[in-house]
Amino acid sequence: MTKFRTESDLIGDLQVPEQAYYGVQTQRAIDNFRISGSRMKDYPEFIRAIGYVKLAAAQTNNKLGLLSDELLKPISEACKEVIAGKFNDQFLVDMIQGGAGTSVNMNANEVIANRALELMGKQKAEYTIVSPNDHVNRSQSTNDAYPTTIKLAIIKMNESLMKHLTKLIEAFRKKGKEFSDVIKMGRTQLQDAVPMTLGQEFEAFAANLEEELARLQTNANLFLEINMGGTAIGTGLNAPKDFPKLCAENLAKLTGEKFVAAGNLVEATPDTGAYVIYSSALKRMAVKLSKICNDLRLLSSGPRAGLREINLPPMQPGSSIMPGKVNPVIPEVVNQVCFKVFGNDLAVTFAAEAGQLQLNVMEPVLCQCIFESIVFLERAIETLRIKCVEGITANKDICLNMVKNSIGIVTALNPHIGYKNSTKIAKEALETGKSVYDLVLEKGLLTKEQLDKILDPKNMLGI
Repeated sequence: MTKFRTESDLIGDLQVPEQAYYGVQTQRAIDNFRISGSRMKDYPEFIRAIGYVKLAAAQTNNKLGLLSDELLKPISEACKEVIAGKFNDQFLVDMIQGGAGTSVNMNANEVIANRALELMGKQKAEYTIVSPNDHVNRSQSTNDAYPTTIKLAIIKMNESLMKHLTKLIEAFRKKGKEFSDVIKMGRTQLQDAVPMTLGQEFEAFAANLEEELARLQTNANLFLEINMGGTAIGTGLNAPKDFPKLCAENLAKLTGEKFVAAGNLVEATPDTGAYVIYSSALKRMAVKLSKICNDLRLLSSGPRAGLREINLPPMQPGSSIMPGKVNPVIPEVVNQVCFKVFGNDLAVTFAAEAGQLQLNVMEPVLCQCIFESIVFLERAIETLRIKCVEGITANKDICLNMVKNSIGIVTALNPHIGYKNSTKIAKEALETGKSVYDLVLEKGLLTKEQLDKILDPKNMLGI
């Protein structure tokens, strides 16, 4: 049977589970915001980030003479334990909440304060000794600590996303080399165009995604400017003038990231431009990823009545009524993840626009959307690589026969017989079913030797 302790705040008294490290304000948030089902504990990097922010703030306050050595030690130890993930189960606030992130900030303040008290041999909620507000939150406001936490979390989550994306790129590039000798027909507007290799197609997938690594890193670097010490609206009320610069330096030392204090804290406090552009980078990458998955589904279509140039690894039965059917379920699920990212980006746009005056109170949904997009993309990329790309095989004979029977190879004849003759050959081939090869010989436009040399797929590819 759960035992409770009584804590008080501006609203009044409230029962909090006796063993909980969080306190009254976190409990109110748990009760008030049963919205998304997505909570802080679902994003460990977010919790690690707020642990670092609170540790940097404590060190800064101590350096400036605002926090005693006696309190710095247990608060720092509590922060380090939060960073290590020891109290993830105590971060229960819904990611989407009212209050511009106050509940997130207080969840951390209360957990750190109560753990510090425990380390000092005191009881939880003895806040006259270690206060969530007066000590852990000293020289801070939610309006600087919360966005700084989001920024650090995104930077770290982006690093992980880029590692997974790099592995996918390498997998596509490996297939490009494996399929380098597979001659196939290239297509534009779903119509036959000119020959290429399957290797070129897969290498293009790799190159297309590789561009996104630079975009993601460049945009993540925008989060290195922080507004710690700006407190409520950027004026720095209740924080020493040296706090912003020193806190940014401390956070940089702790995390290895090159954090700097914003040049204009009043501007930086409500500004969400970095989130907009980073979310846009996620969307751009998702657009490309979805297009590639569309191509994989088309290239593997059939298996008898489609293109069937490649085979995707069979993952599960495809129908409850059609025996033998196997669907491209992995590209399909990645497509759907990408659609979710598109929607999240739109929500970020609306949230960024919805701020008024000196604060954007919509940062919680903005934060949740970006976190969700990163996590979904990372999982989707890993799934696509392991369960699909690495196991793709080529149907070499089918690819080559399509080239031989394609009207599209007539394009290679343009320099030799002219566009007009090439058009006539293409039209007649389409109407009669005869091959381009036979029609050119039949009309005496080229000799067999000339034609064989021109229409050799390798010559057309320049390889």
